[in-house]
Amino acid sequence: MHVLVPIDGSSQSRAALDYALSQYEGETITTLHVVDPMEGVYSDYGGGGIYDEEAFQRAIERGESIGEQARDRAEDAGILDATTLNTVVETGQSARAIIDYADANDVDHIVMGSHGRSGVARVLLGSVAETVTRRSPVPVTIVR
Repeated sequence: MHVLVPIDGSSQSRAALDYALSQYEGETITTLHVVDPMEGVYSDYGGGGIYDEEAFQRAIERGESIGEQARDRAEDAGILDATTLNTVVETGQSARAIIDYADANDVDHIVMGSHGRSGVARVLLGSVAETVTRRSPVPVTIVR
């Protein structure tokens, strides 16, 4: 079984990772951090934007660091002898990148955290977890 765990460094994504590590020992677990392609683009207040390559690279490095932290959690859980853990950083819109990765990489299950937004915040910001749940080609477990 191949389990995908989207991670962003939040407590909710750590809870999802911990759940996956406890439930899918002996399987393949891939953590996925998605970097927004607009990371590093700043408005010049004239309708255009200024691109800062260094800011974008820092966002990629942060994603790699979050992947290393996930590996440390798996190591602390003592499951790496039996479990394959891959860490991936992709660029894109979060929900679309998660769904596309699952579809292209023979993922069997997605385990992800929920930020638990409600009311106006949920309507205005949308929910990555909700979008993934609605559009995923595979079962999704949401961890709170």
